[in-house]
Amino acid sequence: ERLGRDIVMLDMEGVSLLADYFVLCNAESTPQFRAILDEIDKQAKAAGARRLHLEGEAVSGWILADYGSVVVHIFDPRLRLYYDLEGLWSQARLVVRVQ
Repeated sequence: ERLGRDIVMLDMEGVSLLADYFVLCNAESTPQFRAILDEIDKQAKAAGARRLHLEGEAVSGWILADYGSVVVHIFDPRLRLYYDLEGLWSQARLVVRVQ
């Protein structure tokens, strides 16, 4: 909805106790980070969920938003490659990939 790129959802069941799902996406600019986060908050609220915790800032290149059973990672593309969470959690089942 807010032009996040390379969106991935990983099913973390049996792999991690941190969350049921990880969602990862790329943002290309500070305003886009904010727009993506605002839209996720809006959709979560509509679904009866709320953000429990927020780490990072757009200027750092990585925002982590914790919604309890779902943790969302919004990355600058270079940092996403560097941290390679998909590789780190390669045992997780890929649920969705949207280029």
